[in-house]
Amino acid sequence: MGFETNDDAGVFKIDENIYLVHTVDFITPVCDDPYTFGKIAAINSLSDIYAMGGTPINALSILTYSCSIDISIIREMMQGACDEFAKINCSLIGGHTVDDNELKLGFSVTGLITDGKIFKNIGLRKKDHLIYTKRLGIGIITTAIKGELATAEDIYNVTSEMLKSNQKASEILRNFDISAVTDITGFGLAGHLYEVAKGSNMSILIELDRLKLLPNAIEYAKMGIIPAGAYHNKEFLSGKYNFSADNKELEIITFDPQTSGGLLIAVSPNDSASLKDCLITLGYEAEIIGYADNISKAPKVNFI
Repeated sequence: MGFETNDDAGVFKIDENIYLVHTVDFITPVCDDPYTFGKIAAINSLSDIYAMGGTPINALSILTYSCSIDISIIREMMQGACDEFAKINCSLIGGHTVDDNELKLGFSVTGLITDGKIFKNIGLRKKDHLIYTKRLGIGIITTAIKGELATAEDIYNVTSEMLKSNQKASEILRNFDISAVTDITGFGLAGHLYEVAKGSNMSILIELDRLKLLPNAIEYAKMGIIPAGAYHNKEFLSGKYNFSADNKELEIITFDPQTSGGLLIAVSPNDSASLKDCLITLGYEAEIIGYADNISKAPKVNFI
């Protein structure tokens, strides 16, 4: 698997059932605490491996920073990442640093699939249900943090959401009738939904009242606290989506870039309720948010 479907990671076949999964991602700081930022950067980079159904085995770091930064900050960031990798027995085996005025941290991660089953972001079937595992609004709340407008409760809520790994969700998917999986990151919910729709030649219907949002995301959106990426995502999808509600704030939240977002899972209607219950038991904010509407030569994402 390469670039053809804009999937979450590249997959390289070793033999009939064994595949290597490769991904790379890095982010700018989304919180003030260096140790927590390191953990989030690791979890964010690992997510693409989980979206493909892989088990992470090793990682390389990508770190850009100014040499004027106190070395203790770098040490804390890397310790946070190392502690996160240690939890899942993923070895950090090297990396690369670059002198840069803007701090960025991320990882190139290699994963392994040993049963021949790859999760892809295409393959959606008519009437499949769509489950999303996290609350939306991460980009908006982290923008409020950068603007020093977020409350302590907002910071706790968004940090908890970003620290929630997709590992356990990925592991249980093999027990259900799954047709497609992707994680929701930089293109926002709407952007990644469209990739699934286009790659599957399907239209998708999303029920807006089923979307779970972080507290105060709507309020910050009303204040104009919106990352630039959300507007870019919306512009890119012009003509490829419909939004029936008269709610500009909710509309822009569907385009909000999500750092360490959740998994979007397409599952058979017969399995959707039980999968949702299992995900909730594991601690995810899972909800059935919509379904595959119909086969279409001009795929669209319809929000109603």
